Amino acid sequence: MATRAKASAVRSSGERADIYQEVTDRIVAELENGRLPWVQPWSNTVAAPSVPRNATTGRRYSGINVLLLWGSLQQCGFATQRWLTFRQALAAGGNVRKGEKGTTVFFANTFVPEGQKLEAEPRAVPFLKRFTVFNIDQCDGLPIEMTAAPSPQADGDIVPRAERLICATGADLRIGGDKAFYMPALDYIQVPPRFAYFDQVNWYRTVMHETGHWSGHVKRLNRDQTGSFGTHAYMGEEIVAELTAAFVLAELSIQPSVRHADYIGAWIDMLRDDKRAIFKAARLATQAADYILAFEDATVEQTGPDQLAA
Repeated sequence: MATRAKASAVRSSGERADIYQEVTDRIVAELENGRLPWVQPWSNTVAAPSVPRNATTGRRYSGINVLLLWGSLQQCGFATQRWLTFRQALAAGGNVRKGEKGTTVFFANTFVPEGQKLEAEPRAVPFLKRFTVFNIDQCDGLPIEMTAAPSPQADGDIVPRAERLICATGADLRIGGDKAFYMPALDYIQVPPRFAYFDQVNWYRTVMHETGHWSGHVKRLNRDQTGSFGTHAYMGEEIVAELTAAFVLAELSIQPSVRHADYIGAWIDMLRDDKRAIFKAARLATQAADYILAFEDATVEQTGPDQLAA
């Protein structure tokens, strides 16, 4: 019995390693071809920028799953960002069309092995479980509430909404100079004035990147921001800020952009050295995006959606 349990644990460990490597290899290949999975998912589709959601529960997908689903959106040109499992499609009264290929996503959690449950400090073991989901464009017979196109956000509402969110965070935002950066020691964001940007929306993209760094301050999410320039720790924090900005901007219906394209080579090296790095970065970015977007939710609760739209 013990031998079988040990063999099972070894297989489980090997499967986890394969999952990490498989996804990392896919992300690295995209980067090597000059495509950033968090920047370009809308170049081959009519879908508007947004974070993918489960069509049944309405919940946003998170972490690495956002990048994987955005990748499928880009590859297949789907018109929506709503996804569901084969069983969810059946339960909703529809079905996945024959021959359609799903997208693999992952559920991450931990468990305590039976032999450690009675110990004073049991060690939780992380695991990943695979799921296959399908875009609603790959299904037939789903109810209209799942398939109806979402109302697009008016162009004139996008920038004011971003402005409100920035103000709601209460971040110390200082305007001036010709460089954008976040200063952890003094906890402030510095960005050039709006007129320095040919396209105004790029100012908001820049601010959201730096706000991603701001979210990691010790007073907030307490991420490690001590890495010196060029180290894996530094580059890891830059990826977190890139992904945080992408997740927040997509939720605001703004197509994300890359803030530091010159870091791509260093990111590739980092991901090759650590197959778990992109999983960690995506998880931390989801935490940061949720933290930032919660300020908008709080503002809506306090002020009311009608007043905000006025």
